[in-house]
Amino acid sequence: MKSRWNDIDADRYVEAARSAGHSEALGLRIYTSRIIGGDPDLVLHGGGNTSVKVRGEDGSALMHIKGSGWDLDTIEAPGLPAVRLPELLAARDGPRLSDPDMVALLRTNLLDAGAPNPSVEALLHAFIPHDFVDHTHATAILALADQPDMRDTVVRIYSDRVAYVPYVMPGFDLSIEADRIFQAHPDCEGLWLENHGLFTFAGTARASYELMIEFVDMAEQELARKEVVLTGPQPNDRVADAGLTARLTKALAGAGSPFEHALSVDFRSTPAIRTYALRGDLESVSRRGTVTPDHVIRIKPWPMIIEPEADADEIAAAVERYRAEYRAYFQRNAGRTPDAKTMLDAYPRVVVVRGEGMFAIGGNAKAARIAGDLCEQATRAINAAESYGRYTPIGEADLFDMEYWVLEQAKLKVNQAS
Repeated sequence: MKSRWNDIDADRYVEAARSAGHSEALGLRIYTSRIIGGDPDLVLHGGGNTSVKVRGEDGSALMHIKGSGWDLDTIEAPGLPAVRLPELLAARDGPRLSDPDMVALLRTNLLDAGAPNPSVEALLHAFIPHDFVDHTHATAILALADQPDMRDTVVRIYSDRVAYVPYVMPGFDLSIEADRIFQAHPDCEGLWLENHGLFTFAGTARASYELMIEFVDMAEQELARKEVVLTGPQPNDRVADAGLTARLTKALAGAGSPFEHALSVDFRSTPAIRTYALRGDLESVSRRGTVTPDHVIRIKPWPMIIEPEADADEIAAAVERYRAEYRAYFQRNAGRTPDAKTMLDAYPRVVVVRGEGMFAIGGNAKAARIAGDLCEQATRAINAAESYGRYTPIGEADLFDMEYWVLEQAKLKVNQAS
């Protein structure tokens, strides 16, 4: 992976920020956010987040942090709302905050009450004592982060430059745990989040961004060390069988389905997708979970699998099996927490056609396209993870907690409305 930093482009963003009455730092934050967001092997569709700490006109400490509902590749100043930093830092030593309380704290300290909700990882950004903080879900990082027992490997790859954070659900608890680990490794330049992604940070926009590129490149080199080839994003090179598409859409759009009144499909077939769809252990690998936790809110915990020649009755039966398995998954996990859960719909968002490709399913073309992009990246990450060792994402209980997390559900509603 190579740096896309360009001095001329950076200066242009700085000048645009100044012309709009913003700081040079915010202009550079917008610039590096966009070049991060412009690389689908770093983040996709609202994934990842960035921040910058600045001084307000009155000298107060502020932090601009990515707002929910914004994508890094198109972000503008309103998508990086400012929050009062001292009040966020005080949460480090206060009582544990519930999810609603954390959101209330963030919203209370927005300079603009009409701004979008700050990222659910805003406190983690605040606690890191560097001006610029970047977080991505890079494909190469995921291929390694979704391996079992990677702590020693991370030390071998990065020495003391990156500190290892065991999996904790995003939000307040992750912020506290990541801060604890940072305090134990104050000279580190990044945080490796097990099953999740990577943080980098520095005093300048360029340094933080180029640390991200360097560390992702080192992950790619580690994969190459074991002769694992991680391809870049691949374009679709086949079209779906028209008859199969018609049979599938009919089965998914029946009475009572969330797609009864509107359904879109996005068919993808690439060399990486076909390698995944041809796996002899496809059922086992596909049921392990998503490559990064937040993907579950868009593509469900696992896909449905059908044969290329499946007829209408076989597809209908596959849908009913999927729904029964999803209901059982909900029943296994819903009673673990004291708060009541209401089951989401039990229909798949991804349908793998064995050996051929996969359909991403959505209520509109945008939702289907986003799910398709996530699946394209996921298959490359999973293929690399299996070639390197064993694809081992978070377990079912953690995945359920993410799918039914109130903050992720709120994020999904914002994205659906946009």
